Formats: sequence, structure tokens, C-alpha cells
Amino acid sequence: MLSIPWTDVHIALQYNAFVNELFGISYIIPETTTTTSAPLIEKVNVPVIKSSSNSIYFEDQFQDKSKWSRWVKSQAKKDGVDDTIAKYDGEWGFEIPTTAVYTDDYSLILKSKAKHHAIAAPLLKAFDFQTSPLVIQYEVKYQTSQECGGAYIKLLSDSDPLDLKQVTDKTPYTIMFGPDMCGVDMKYHFIIRYRHPKTGAYSEHQAKKTSESLDTYFTDKKSHLYTLVLSADNSFKMYIDNKLINSGNLLEDMEPAIIPPKEIFDENDIKPSDWDDQERIPDSTATKPEDWDETAPKQIVDESATMPSGWLEHESATIPDPDAVKPEDWDEDVDGDWEPPQLDNPVCKNAVGCGSWTPPMIPNPKYKGTWRAPLVENPNYKGKWEPRKISNPDYFEETHPYKLTPFSAVALELWSMIDGVVFDNFLITSDQSLAKQYGDTLWYLKSSLEGKASAGEGFVNRVINATKARPWLWALYLVVIILPIVILIAFFWSRKSKKSVTSARDAQKKKTDEETSDDVEPGQRNELRTSKTSEENVEGQNEDEEDEEYENELNDEEIQDETTTTTSTTSVKQNVKLTPSTSQQQRTGKESLENESIEDEDENDDNDQKKHNAEDSSGEKKQSSTPSSPSAAKTKLRVRRD
Repeated sequence: MLSIPWTDVHIALQYNAFVNELFGISYIIPETTTTTSAPLIEKVNVPVIKSSSNSIYFEDQFQDKSKWSRWVKSQAKKDGVDDTIAKYDGEWGFEIPTTAVYTDDYSLILKSKAKHHAIAAPLLKAFDFQTSPLVIQYEVKYQTSQECGGAYIKLLSDSDPLDLKQVTDKTPYTIMFGPDMCGVDMKYHFIIRYRHPKTGAYSEHQAKKTSESLDTYFTDKKSHLYTLVLSADNSFKMYIDNKLINSGNLLEDMEPAIIPPKEIFDENDIKPSDWDDQERIPDSTATKPEDWDETAPKQIVDESATMPSGWLEHESATIPDPDAVKPEDWDEDVDGDWEPPQLDNPVCKNAVGCGSWTPPMIPNPKYKGTWRAPLVENPNYKGKWEPRKISNPDYFEETHPYKLTPFSAVALELWSMIDGVVFDNFLITSDQSLAKQYGDTLWYLKSSLEGKASAGEGFVNRVINATKARPWLWALYLVVIILPIVILIAFFWSRKSKKSVTSARDAQKKKTDEETSDDVEPGQRNELRTSKTSEENVEGQNEDEEDEEYENELNDEEIQDETTTTTSTTSVKQNVKLTPSTSQQQRTGKESLENESIEDEDENDDNDQKKHNAEDSSGEKKQSSTPSSPSAAKTKLRVRRD
């Protein structure tokens, strides 16, 4: 997108010379100024384009106050509405918007709520649809969120004379184009009035509705650029902020279609008298059953019902008001006999009921109702009748519906429930590249500055403003903001609980005079580990020497007395089953005492030691169950020695 770098005057002057030579346009280069009313952004003087191009049919940037007088307010009344709102008395103003980002940026502003507004201006010359494309472009800004109302323009059909003071909703137009909204119904209009080449009658045809979302353009309180390009090949394109929103062809994408159908139903055709279009008829051979009683009532009295206990049959549900007095002006000849008003009987307040009791009604099991013959297929059925089709006398073939009625004025004929709607930078031309230059120069910089202004509103304000257009965002905010807070609270609470458990365990140890992590100095922990390892090594060496000394003795005894050896072996197995376990328990108890003293500071070493003890225990059990192995022999020696 092409835009002028306004802070660099030298480059802007070069750009001005280039565009003037190419398009015949002269730019007025603005100077940057800083405003005190909006310190968050840097305002610039409003850019102005001066063009002598012959392709311009109408343009107004509202900076030349001498041209304001060409805009004429309607003095007419609207037909078919109440007189209190029939007049087009809505106010218009040529003012600087309250949300302007340019200095001295005058615009046309709709200033009244809930009123009919109409204002129009003549074109420099009438636009005649021949071979040149038509480009319509202007800006709209809702300074407050729109509720119900339009911001579209009408291109009034050329006529002589065309009285702009009498513009109403009935004034003939050629094209209606622009945004419109009421409630949740948001539209981007492109409507043409097409003149029938045979009958001369006019009919309205509108472009099919776009699937693009339009809500942002009505709610973000920013200036938006609306552009229509209608080409001689019958194609049309609708843009917002230079983004293509809708497109199509006049012959294929208008509703209703411009070209009528070739055939229509004959309005004079009459259905034949013998045409039977009843698909099913009553069976004429059916007869009513003899036991069918049509006189039986639908409901009967419940003979089994009895009056409820506590029913006050002799009490009336209402009684005359004892405090009521006949009015002094009561005339019995005119008003009749005076009777006091009735009140609810207080006696019946807590009773089951008062007054005469009647049994309830129940469905009559013998009720059958009126008998009707069943329906059967109609043998004379001919189908649904419709008039015959004939050639449409109004049918015509059209290859260039683009050639619409010429127009010579632009008008705003609107109803709006809000005020402060800003219209700016109107352009009607046959040069699409010129329209793009106007948009890039006049709208693009303004849009950028408005983006900076909205960024300065603050995060909270932007969040709240976003929910006005999309209330469902509140649910998203709750998930994004509250869910992380809940997770953090749960995380820190679990850590706090774990720390509390550890503190309680240390307190219990202190009560029983057990060593805790605080009782062991950091330097003593390594000494405990070294001492423990040395004791285990010495104990292992002593056991190996004793096993070797008695191994030969065991072999001699087994050779001399096999029976005795077998018995001894059985005894050894039983003793081994107990002795290693006892030794293991003592060793484990010793290790447990040492591990508890350093458990908080050295959890990894503690886990490794437990794993080592588990392996030793598993190995000893395996040795006990296999007496033929060398380890089993050593165990026997230890047991016999003991």
C-alpha cells in the first residue's frame, strides 16, 4: 500500500512531483504538530489532495469551506409515517469530529438521534454509463457503537429539474451503496434500479449477501473506507479498507435476477371442473358398526367418588363484607339494589372445601365420537393442478445491464438511532488508480493514527471495549486469567503441605530423642559414611578368613559320617534361615539409625544404600536355599562355629 512518509518533507516533495506528472494531482504536504489533548499520539495536519483530473465527477474532503454550501438539506416530509417524525429535520454539521486524529480535519457529521436525515450535493457532471468503470469511495466513522441506522449513499438519477430540497426515500436513484445495521443484522448494500427495456418500469436488484463478518466495521469506532468498482463488463467489486468483501456479476449475482424468466404461468388458465386433485377419499363401501354410539358423552360423573372428610358443605365460600356501607350517593332507581361486596369466608381458609360438593368428571370409556369412513386411494386422482406455462411477454435478453440510468447527484437519506456519524472524503470517478491514490493518501495515514490512539487507551479499556461487540469474550477472559491463578495456588499449597509434614516428623523425632537433620553437622555426614564403609569392609575380611579355616574341617566330617553330615546339614538349613535374618535385622537397624540422621540432606545416598541392602538380603536368601554352593558351605561353617 502506497502512503506518503509525512515526517520526511524532502521525500514527500519528490513524491508530489512524481504523482503530479503522472496523475495531475498536487498534494499539500502537512507539518507534524503535537497536541496536548491526545498526548499518546502525534497529530498531523490533515492531508489535502488537489486534482485537475477529468475523470473526477465528484469529490469533497470538506477542507474547502466554500464548497460546503453545495450540500443542500432536504425540507420534505416522508410519506406513510406519523407527522411527528415525518419531517427530514435531522441535523447535519460541517465540524471537526471529537475523535479526530488530524488537526483541523473537517467532516460532514450526522448530529441527531432517532430522526430522518437527508442532504444532497450535485455532481460536477452527470455520470453516463458507457464504457468507463464507475468507482465510488467514501469514509464512515461511528464515534459511538452503532445500534440501528444506515450510512449508505444514493446516487440520484439524472432528471430535469432535480430539486435537492425535496429529496425523500421516494426520490429516484440509480445506485445505493454503503453500510447498514440494525441490531445483529449487518449489511453492506449494493442496490441498482434497473429500467426494463420493454415496459420502462424500474425494479430494484441487490447484490447477494456477503459471507464476510462485518461487525468490526460498526463497533471499533474507527474510520473505514468503502469502495465500489462497477465495470463495463458487468462485474462489480466491493471493498472495505482496500479488502475485497464481495464481488460478482450483474447478470448472475443479483437478487432478483435482472433478466426475467422466459416462461411464466398463465394467469387466465382455469382448472377443469372434472379435475380431481384429492389423493385420498372416504371409503364409500364402509359402514358404521352397530355398537358405535355417537351420543355417548366424552366425560361422565365418577360414581365411585365420595365427599372428602372435612368438607364444609353448609358453609358458603364467600360471605358479604360486614363492614361495607352503602354509599350515600347510591340511587337504587338508577343503580339498582345495593349489595355489599363479597369476601372469602375465613372459615373455609383451612378447610378442604366449602359449599355444595359435586363428584368429579372422568373420561367415558364408551365414548367413540362421530363416526367417519376411513380414507382410501382415489382412483380418479390426477395430481396437483397448476396453470400452464406461456411465453413471458416481458422477457428480454440483456448482455450489458451495466448501462444504467445516468445520475447527477449524491445524497444521504438516512435514519439513525445514534448521533456523531462521520462522513468524509467522498470521491466518484472513472479512474480506479486515482481512487486508490486518494485512499492511500487520505485514509491510510488516518487509520494508522487511529490505531495508535486506540493503543493508548490502555489494556483494560481495550479489553472492555472488545467485549461490547463480542460478549462471549468474557468467558474466554475468565479461563485465561482465573485458571492460571488456581493452578498457582494449588502448586504452592501442595508445597506448603509437604513442608508441614516434614516439620511434624522432625518434631516427633525430637520428642523421642532421635537424631534429626538439624542435629548432624555438615562435616560429620562424610565421617559417618566413611566409618560405615570401613566397618563393613573389616567385617567382610574376618568372615572370609574364618570360612577358609573351617572349610577343610567340614569336608572331613562329611566324608567320615555321611548320615551325621546330612543331619547337620538339615540343622544348618534351619539355623541359616534364622541367623542371617537376625544379622540382617541388626545391620538394617544400625543403618536405619544412621540414615535417619541424614535423611533430609542426603536422600540419594539413602536410596542407594537401601538398594544395596535389598540386593544383599536377596543374595543371602538365595544362598540359604542352595546348600551345595560355596556360599552355603561358608554359612554352615558360621553356624557350626556359633
